[in-house]
Amino acid sequence: MLMFFCCSIRQNTYLSFYDKILSIKLCFIICRLIEQMETYSLSLGNQSVVEPNIAIQSANFSSEDAVGPLNVRFSVQKGASSSLLSGSTSIHTNVDGLNPDGQTELQVLLNMTKSNSKACGFVVYQNDKLFQSKTFTAKSNFSQKIISSKTDENEQDQSASVDMVFSPRYNQKEFQLYSYACVYWNLSTRDWDTYGCQKDKGTDGFLRCRCNHTTNFAVLMTFKKDYQYPKSLDILSNAGCALSITGLALTIIFQIVTRKVRKTSVTWVLVNLCISMLIFNLLFVFGIENSNKNLQTSDGDINDFDFDNNDVPQTDTINIPNPMCTAIAALLHYFLLVTFTWNALSAAQLYYLLIRTMKPLPRHFILFISLIGWGVPAIVVAITVGVIYSQNGKNPQWELDYRQEKICWLAIPEPNGVIKSPLLWSFIVPITIILISNVAIFITISIKVLWKNNQNLTSTKKVSSMKKIVSTLSVAVVFGITWILAYLMLVNDDSIRIIFSYIFCLFNTTQGLQIFILYTVRTKIFQSEASKVLTLLSSVGRRKSLSSVTRPRLRLRMYNFLRSLPTLHEHFRLLETSPSTEEITLSESDKAKESM
Repeated sequence: MLMFFCCSIRQNTYLSFYDKILSIKLCFIICRLIEQMETYSLSLGNQSVVEPNIAIQSANFSSEDAVGPLNVRFSVQKGASSSLLSGSTSIHTNVDGLNPDGQTELQVLLNMTKSNSKACGFVVYQNDKLFQSKTFTAKSNFSQKIISSKTDENEQDQSASVDMVFSPRYNQKEFQLYSYACVYWNLSTRDWDTYGCQKDKGTDGFLRCRCNHTTNFAVLMTFKKDYQYPKSLDILSNAGCALSITGLALTIIFQIVTRKVRKTSVTWVLVNLCISMLIFNLLFVFGIENSNKNLQTSDGDINDFDFDNNDVPQTDTINIPNPMCTAIAALLHYFLLVTFTWNALSAAQLYYLLIRTMKPLPRHFILFISLIGWGVPAIVVAITVGVIYSQNGKNPQWELDYRQEKICWLAIPEPNGVIKSPLLWSFIVPITIILISNVAIFITISIKVLWKNNQNLTSTKKVSSMKKIVSTLSVAVVFGITWILAYLMLVNDDSIRIIFSYIFCLFNTTQGLQIFILYTVRTKIFQSEASKVLTLLSSVGRRKSLSSVTRPRLRLRMYNFLRSLPTLHEHFRLLETSPSTEEITLSESDKAKESM
């Protein structure tokens, strides 16, 4: 057994060493192939060789052309596809400079200041498969053509410089050009390098580079996804969440304040469910959008790029790190799992209370379900983030293996990476298990309790169909049954999927409002308290209206009283009755009675 183990170790070590040797030999062969391609490009004598993946063309100079500085322009025209076509390349000598047009994909101007050169050659590679970089990773399938220029001068006498323009080809509907780097292939390091190359402002739609030497050149482009959001769905989501936040807050307050009056054991589960759902809705409204989407660099305008920075990028797809967005995604992940866990605990509690009525709840039931409701989701989220960080922590963009870029939520897996997706194992699988169990309990309770006809009840005591429907809806809401609509959004038809998206958004963003209506508004305590408040508000309104009417009447009585003072004085002075005074007094008394 020990001998077998030692042999296995030696075999694995040998295979690893063999793989390294094979890799070194392969790199050496590729480098020799690239060098031979450059040498071969000088021997064609004003001829060209064009294949779908490579094009080679050379130009020879006469003694008259080599009198002074010489400029040679090599052009590659765009085609219907990314493959190279016959007749798509051309060479012009003794030109003044670059002259790209709308059909130009790339153009190179070779500047030779000495007259020693008798020939020059150009090689165009349709892709970068021969140039496997250790620092730059291309995740997209956009065109990354490589252009090589070479003269027949000795390396010690090399004096040629290169001026290039590239027309970027990419999916402009989904991506935005973020930046680019002017690089060349360093044969000694077998990787891209920027020595002697710099970016320069070019004409609209072209990326321009300058290099003070000749070799294999490329433009490493980096892109940023341009995300589009359906505005109407955003408005519907925010409106529904606002109503849910209000309803959940009122439900939590009502359940806590009236707990002793109602004397029910369901309060603890419902309050915890509302708290988790309330926090999730607040995070969803104020934190779901990634703040990086507002950092639009240049909207694809090439003239707005940073031309002083010519560093080799790590990847062709740029995602600006945002730790806050990652933290919000983790919190949303946690509180949504908490919400579903309390949905499951609510189903389990109702099952014990309504189906297994003869058996009491287990000991320390409240403590047990609290540890499950808040602890199990925390373990799931912690394991998920920890595993992703341990596997991709060295990558600066490891966050995008956990969350999306456009929103702060779990990353959507690629078609070939669904099995390894954190969305599948840390969210979809546990949610599916909870929904299946909740649906089973919901059907059991509906059949055996809610819609069961009791023949022993009289006709006056029988429950109406409307009450049964309301009771069924009440149970369905706290069980989270409406989340089943999320699976209908997985259909391939876009028109059907958008319809289910709106239905899903309508039912689930207003779940907190539904709980408020079914578990708070319908209670007799809330209705009686609400009637008292309405009565109080109406009485206050009546007092205000009466006071507004009484004040003018008091002013009128005071005015009439002041007017009667001279008459009264005359009456006491003469000690005789005045008919007019009696009429005034009577009229004043009548008015006083009316005002009272």
